[in-house]
Amino acid sequence: MAAAAIKKTVFIWEGKDSKGQVVKGEMASKSMDLIKAQLRRQGITPTKVKKQKVIKGGKNSITAADISIFARQLTTMMGAGVPLVQAFEIVANGLDNKAMSQVVNQIKGDVEGGSSLTVALRNHPDHFDDLFCNLVEAGEQSGTLEKLLNEVATYKEKTEALKAKIKSAMFYPVAVLIVAFIVTAILLIFVVPQFETLFEGVGSDLPAFTKMVVNLSEFMQQWWLLIFGVIGGVVFILKSIHKKSQKFRDKTDALILKLPIIGEIVHKASTSKVARTLSTMSSAGVPLVEAMDSVAGAAGNAVYRDAVLKMRDDTSTGQRLTASMREQNLFSNMAIQMVSIGEESGALDDMLAKVADYYEDEVDNSVDALTSLMEPMIMAFLGVVVGGLVVAMYLPIFKMGDAF
Repeated sequence: MAAAAIKKTVFIWEGKDSKGQVVKGEMASKSMDLIKAQLRRQGITPTKVKKQKVIKGGKNSITAADISIFARQLTTMMGAGVPLVQAFEIVANGLDNKAMSQVVNQIKGDVEGGSSLTVALRNHPDHFDDLFCNLVEAGEQSGTLEKLLNEVATYKEKTEALKAKIKSAMFYPVAVLIVAFIVTAILLIFVVPQFETLFEGVGSDLPAFTKMVVNLSEFMQQWWLLIFGVIGGVVFILKSIHKKSQKFRDKTDALILKLPIIGEIVHKASTSKVARTLSTMSSAGVPLVEAMDSVAGAAGNAVYRDAVLKMRDDTSTGQRLTASMREQNLFSNMAIQMVSIGEESGALDDMLAKVADYYEDEVDNSVDALTSLMEPMIMAFLGVVVGGLVVAMYLPIFKMGDAF
């Protein structure tokens, strides 16, 4: 299995078959010589073999949503009785994303060349994770590929919907702060100076609040480029560190869990992901200990990932899953009790699915509640910021009116 996961290069080949007819195709291999040797074994005399150009980046980059759509379309095709290779061709031709279409064609070429679907998928580890490949492998071995592909498609759709909810919950407060900062900066840089010119003709001293705003405005006018540059630089550096440093990502994940409101939503989402993934793997007949590696990778949070790996080690020594879950101090009593019932009744996958459904609904409700809470807070926050600046500008005018 490890050897099958080695990344291969895709080649486009052209040759002549035993009847002298020109044939073309695509094939993945580690070298051009291996491609030629494999074609000769198939009775084809290769005349041209070259590397396929890979499409990357921009609008053609492949996302998790693209993989989810691919899984669902392939499941639909197989359910309609379409042969696997023909299903790949139909799916590839119907995709708008050229990069994804290219990957599907590469998989089709591998399968046509005699590879199993599992091996063909493992040639693209950046797009098809171990969980996806393990479930497909289980389906191929048990003769239930269509059923397992449906499980994969459903799993991918649910996890993508959950990710979208989490991103929405975390993006909302950040968006509010960004908008408030931009509005304040615009007022300080462009609006306040207009009033400052008016105040120069006022003989009396400006109110303390107005002076503070004027001084802040002068500071922003002089240093706004540096301020925005520093903020942009810090964001860029943090994103780079987050991308390159596993330790930094782990600490960030632990910090997110401690945040008010957001942390609780992430707790529920991670519990749902763990339960959903383990349910899907269990229903496919994958042994519990073996499934835990895929579950850890799909947890979505480093704290939960480490907890699942600890649960894997515990269950490999014969400890019950329920006992190990309780030791992690991460999972709710409800989740633990449901898993306990599943272990005792032999319906662990069903109980885990119910846990996942429950916490997905909880995430939905929490995000909706957060959105409803944030809307009036946004109005109040922006009102205080903008209103405070307006009041500061009009205080000297009110003072002038009192003088008369």
